[in-house]
Amino acid sequence: MWVPLLLLLLAVGAPADAKKKEEAVIEEVGAKQLEQLVEQHDYVAVFWYGRRCKIDCDAVLTELETIDDDTDKFGVQFVKINDKKLAKKYGISEFPALTYFRNKEPIKYEGDLMNEDEVLEFLTSLDAMELPDQIEEVNAKILDKIVEEQPYVAVFFYKSSCRKCERALKELENIDDEADQLGIAFRDLTKEEDVLDWLVQNKSTGDDDDEIEDVSETMLEAMIDSVDYLAVLFYQEDDEDSEAALAELENIDDECDDRGIHFVKTDDEDAARSYGIEEFPTLVYFEKEIPNIYDGDLTDEDEVLAWLIHQLESDEIEDVTDEMLDKLIKEESHVAVLFYDENDKKSQRVLVELENIDDDCDKNRIVFVKIDNDDEAKEYGIEETPTLVYFEDGVPSVYDGDLMKEEEVLAWLLDQVENEMIEDVTDEMLDKLIDGTGHLACSVLRPAVGSHAYTAAASQLIPSDDKGQKKSQKVLVELENIDDECDEHGIVFVKIDNTEEAIEYGIEQLPTLVYFENEIPSIYDGDLMNEEEVLAWLVRQVSSDEIEDVTDEMLDKIIERNPYVAAVFYDKDDKQDLNTLVELENIDDECDKHGIVFVKIDNDEEAKEYGIEELPTLVYFENQIPSIYEGDLNDENQVLEWLVEQKESSTIEEVTDEILDDLVKDHGYVAVYYKNIDDETDEHGIIFVTTEDTGFAKSSAGIKKFPALVRSQTEEAVLKWLTDDKTLELPDQIEEVNGRMLKKFIDDDSDDVVAFFYKKKDKNADAILAELEHIDDDTERAGITFVKCSDSLAAKQYQVTRPAIVFFHNDKPVVYKGDLKDEDKLLEWLMEMKDTVADDVIEEVKGAQLQKMVDELDYLVVFFYDEKCKNCDAILAELENIDDEADDAGIHFVKTMDTAFAKSLGIHTFPTVVYFEDSVPIVYNGELTDENSVLDWAIKVKDDDSIEEIDRPTLLSLIDSEDYLAVYFYVDNSESSSVLKYMEMIDDEAAEYGIRFVKINDKLMAKKYGFRDPPGLAYFRKGKHIKFDGDLYDEEEILDWLTNPDNMELTDAIEKINRKMFARLVERTDHYFAVFFYTEKNCKQCEKVLQELEHIDDEAGAAGIDFVKIDDMELARQYGVFALPAVVLFRGDEADPVIYAGDLKNEERILEWLLVEKNPGSEVIEELSGQELQKQIDISDAIAVYFYNDSCADCAIILQELENID
Repeated sequence: MWVPLLLLLLAVGAPADAKKKEEAVIEEVGAKQLEQLVEQHDYVAVFWYGRRCKIDCDAVLTELETIDDDTDKFGVQFVKINDKKLAKKYGISEFPALTYFRNKEPIKYEGDLMNEDEVLEFLTSLDAMELPDQIEEVNAKILDKIVEEQPYVAVFFYKSSCRKCERALKELENIDDEADQLGIAFRDLTKEEDVLDWLVQNKSTGDDDDEIEDVSETMLEAMIDSVDYLAVLFYQEDDEDSEAALAELENIDDECDDRGIHFVKTDDEDAARSYGIEEFPTLVYFEKEIPNIYDGDLTDEDEVLAWLIHQLESDEIEDVTDEMLDKLIKEESHVAVLFYDENDKKSQRVLVELENIDDDCDKNRIVFVKIDNDDEAKEYGIEETPTLVYFEDGVPSVYDGDLMKEEEVLAWLLDQVENEMIEDVTDEMLDKLIDGTGHLACSVLRPAVGSHAYTAAASQLIPSDDKGQKKSQKVLVELENIDDECDEHGIVFVKIDNTEEAIEYGIEQLPTLVYFENEIPSIYDGDLMNEEEVLAWLVRQVSSDEIEDVTDEMLDKIIERNPYVAAVFYDKDDKQDLNTLVELENIDDECDKHGIVFVKIDNDEEAKEYGIEELPTLVYFENQIPSIYEGDLNDENQVLEWLVEQKESSTIEEVTDEILDDLVKDHGYVAVYYKNIDDETDEHGIIFVTTEDTGFAKSSAGIKKFPALVRSQTEEAVLKWLTDDKTLELPDQIEEVNGRMLKKFIDDDSDDVVAFFYKKKDKNADAILAELEHIDDDTERAGITFVKCSDSLAAKQYQVTRPAIVFFHNDKPVVYKGDLKDEDKLLEWLMEMKDTVADDVIEEVKGAQLQKMVDELDYLVVFFYDEKCKNCDAILAELENIDDEADDAGIHFVKTMDTAFAKSLGIHTFPTVVYFEDSVPIVYNGELTDENSVLDWAIKVKDDDSIEEIDRPTLLSLIDSEDYLAVYFYVDNSESSSVLKYMEMIDDEAAEYGIRFVKINDKLMAKKYGFRDPPGLAYFRKGKHIKFDGDLYDEEEILDWLTNPDNMELTDAIEKINRKMFARLVERTDHYFAVFFYTEKNCKQCEKVLQELEHIDDEAGAAGIDFVKIDDMELARQYGVFALPAVVLFRGDEADPVIYAGDLKNEERILEWLLVEKNPGSEVIEELSGQELQKQIDISDAIAVYFYNDSCADCAIILQELENID
C-alpha cells in the first residue's frame, strides 16, 4: 500500500544553531523589523501585546520565554511587538495574542497562551512546519523529530554554495507532491522523471491497510511507465456507482498484490480524458504500458479478479479506445494496430491467428493492440476490416498481405522494425501526417495499372506506362538510401502511389518528391536518381528561409487550410522578379511569427484568373478572400507592415473584376463596398470587398452612381440587413454556412437545426447533397433549419467525420447513422427527432443558457441529472405532470445535464431538484418520485418569507462568495425554534443592508465556528466571522449588531455599502467617514482610483475615518456630486459633507486632505521648500526641519513617527 513520504532538505556543514542567546528573552522588534523577518524567514512567531491586555501580558510573556530556546532549535524566530496598527493589519484586535507566520502566511493561535507546552507543540509540530508546494528546509533538531515520528522520510543533503545542488533541488521540487506517497531514495538528481520512476519502483506495499491507493495524474503516468502489471479504477467522488464498485474491489486488492498486479484508483478527470474514458467507474488494466478496458460488472469482485488474472496469464491482444490509440502512437516507437469489427467472423478468425505472435511482438518491442472503431479507421483511409497498420514514430504503414498467415505478418513487422524502409501511406494518412508533422518528405510514385490507387479519371491526366512504373521503383531504391539521414534531420519520409492525390497537388509527372514544412509543400525539380543531391536539397529546406514554390493546386489547398496566406506571383525567368524575391525572403520569418503563410508561384494562367497582368504581384488571402498589394514590392519593410495591417485591422479587401467574378460564383453571400462593418460581416460568412469595375456594377446590380452598396442604408441597418435570416436565405437550395453562422442558427431558439458537414470537391458529398436538396422544403415546413457546412474547424468542434448529417436541439448534436443518400429514411429520422424533442415538456438547458435563467428569473426550479442515472427517466416522467402547474404558480421548470454547474453549487449526487429565488439556490430533500410533493415544496418556498435553509456545501460556498453573511446555527429543540421566530422578524431588514441571512442544522459546523451548544448566531464578513454574544431573543439588538458599521467593516478592502447602510452611517453624529462614489458602468477611472484608495484605507481607519464605497449616482447628486468618481468626507454632526477637489490618483494627497479636514490643527507636519522654507527660517525663533526624499525607504516611516510629536 502507499504510505506518506516526507521529502526534506538538510544543509550540510551549516551549524545547527548559529546564535546562542545568553538568556531566554524574546526579542522586541518594530514594524519594519517584523516585516523584514517575515520576508526573510520561513517560520516567525510573533507575540502581540499592548497597554491594555485582556489577561496579564507580562505573565504570558514570562511563560513563553521558557520555550524561546526550544523554538530557536527548530528554526522558529520568536519576537514580540507593541504596535496596534500593524496588529490590526493581521486581524489582531485583542491583546495578548500569538501569530505564527509560516512562509509569510499568518496563522493565529487560538489556544491557551499560559500553557507553554501547547504553544511549543503548535509552533514545532510537523503539520505546522510543512510548507505547501516546496521541500521543507530542516536542521538537525527538526530532522531528529521527523525521523522519530514519520515511518518514511527522504532527505536531500546539500551545500548552500553548490550550483549542482541548486539545479538538482529545482528538479526535485517538481516531484515533491508525488513523492509524498512514494519510497525513500534518489538516483539521478537532475532528472526528476527518473527519480519519480525510481521511487515508484521502490514503493512499500507492507501497509496493512486494505484501501486501494488514490493517485494523481502525474503519479499514474509514472506508474504506467514503471509498473509492469497495473490495474487502475477511474472513478468519481460522491458517485454512488463508484462507491459501490470501490467497496467490492477493496476485497481483491490483496489478491492482486499477491499476483504482482498493483491496484490504484484515481478521480483525476484529465487522466481519464487522456484515455478516452467518459463513463465512471471504469477499470483499465495496463500490462507493460498497454491498456485494456474491463467491460463487465464492477460490483462482482470475483469476476473482476478472474478477468485480471486472465489478462496477466493470457496472450490476448489488448483492445483500446481511439484516445488510447492516439496516446500510444504518440508515445511508443513501434505500434501494430489491428482495425477490426467485433461482429465480423473474418475479424475473429484473424484475431485468433495474430494472438499467436503477440508475445513475439512484445519481445521485439512492438506494442500490439486492436481497435473496433469505424470513425478512427476512416481517419486513416481504412475502408475494409480487418486491416493491420504498423506505426513507427507515428508514421503509419499498411500491411497488404494475408492476415491469416501469422508467421508472414510477424516477419513483415520485424522487417519494419529492423530495416529502414520508406513507409507506404494512404491519402488520409498523408493528410494526417501533413497536419501533424513539421518536416515531411513524400515520394509520389506511379501506381500499377488496375491497382486501387489508379483510377480511370486520373489516367486521363497522368497516363500510365510500364516504363514510368519501373522508374518509380528505381527512384524508390535510391531514396531508401537516405531514409536514415532524413530521420537524423527530423524529416519524416513516406511514399504514396495515388494518382488522384497527385492531381490534387498539381503533380502531372511521376515519380515526384514533395517536401512539406508546417503543411506548406515544395516540389523537388532535380534528379531523383541522385540521392545525395536529394538529401542536400531536403536538409537545405529544413534550415533555409526560402519562400516555398507551389503549384496552382497546392496554392488552392494552402488557401483552404490556412486563414492567412501571402502569395507572390512571379516569373522565374525574369531577373527583376528574382531580385524582388530576394528582398521578400527577408520577411518570411516575420510573417511566420504573425501566422501568415508565405509562398510563391510561377504560373501565368493562375495569375490571369486573379486579374493579375503585371508580375511580380503580391496577393494576400484572409479566410480565402484575396486582396492585392499596390505598393513597392522591393521595400520589404513596407510589405511586412501592409501584411500585418491586413491581418490585424478591419480592412475591406481590394479586388479585381476577375476576383469578384470568382467570389460571386464560389460564395453564397458577397457584399460589395461599405465601411466599418467588415469584421461583423466576416463573422457571418459574408465576403465584403471593394471594386473599381463600374461595368460589372452596372450590369450586375444596376448601379449608376458611385460609390454604392446594393440596398445601401445606415451602417447598423446594413449589418442587420446582411445578417438577417431572410437575407441569408437562398431560394431552392440548402444554405452554406461557416462555423460562426452555424453557431448563430443553433443558438436561435425558434427552430431545430440540421447541418450537413462535407468537404469541397468531394464527389461523394456532391452526390449526397443532390439528394438532400429534395427534402429541404419538407424540413423547413416542419420547423427544421437545414444548412451545409464545409468549415473544417466547425467539423472538429462538433467531432464529426465528414460527410455527416447532424441534428441540433438546444446545442446538443445527434449524428445520423443511416445511409446519407436515402433522403426518405433521413427525412423520417429527422421527423422522429423533431417529435422526440417536442415531447420533452420540461425544457432542456445548459451552460450559459442556464446561468442566464438563474440570473434573470425570479423563481426557477432546475432538475439536475446525468447519463448514468438509472431512474431519471421515470422521475422525469412524473415531473412532466407538474410542469404546467409550476408555470401557473409563476415558477419556471427546466432540466439540465450540466453537472459542472451542479458541482459549483456543491451538488455531487444526481438526480437533484434545486429551487432558485433571486439567484439563491435551495435544495429539495424530499422524495423525487412524488411529483405533488415537489410542486407543493416549490410553491411553499416561493410563498414563504422564512430564513433560507442551507446544507454544509452551500454554507462553505456562501462564506467564500458573500460579503456579509449571517448564519443561524440550530438544532431540533424548543429553544432553537423559539429563537428562530425572533430571527425571522429581522430577515428582510437585514437583506436591505446587503446581509444574506441563512440557517443550518449542522452540529459539526456549529462546533467549528464556536457553538458547542446551539443555537447561536455567526456573522461572516468576507469569510471572517464574529460571534453574537448578546440576547438571542432581542431581535432589535441583533439587527443593531449586524448593521453596526464597526461590525460590517472589512479589514482587507474598502467596504461596499448600499443606501440603507449609508443612511445608518449618516445617523452617527460621532463618526467621520469618507465615501467613494463610483459606477461600474462606463467608468475607466473608477477602478484605478479605487486601487489607489485601497492603499490608504488602513491609515484613514487609524485616524478614525472609515472608508466606504457606493455605486449610486442618484445619491451622489443629492450631495452635489455630478461627475464620477468622487471622494466625499462626512464629518459627524456637521450637516454638509466636503467634496475632495484634488487629484484622485494621488493617494497621499487624499490622505493628507482627509486628516486636515478631520482636524485642521492635526498632527500633520507642514511641507515647505525653496523660498518658502527660507522665509519661515528667517521669521521663526526656533524651527525643526525634517529633510527627506522620495527614494528613501525609511523616510515615510520616520515621518509617521514624527507626526505624533508635531
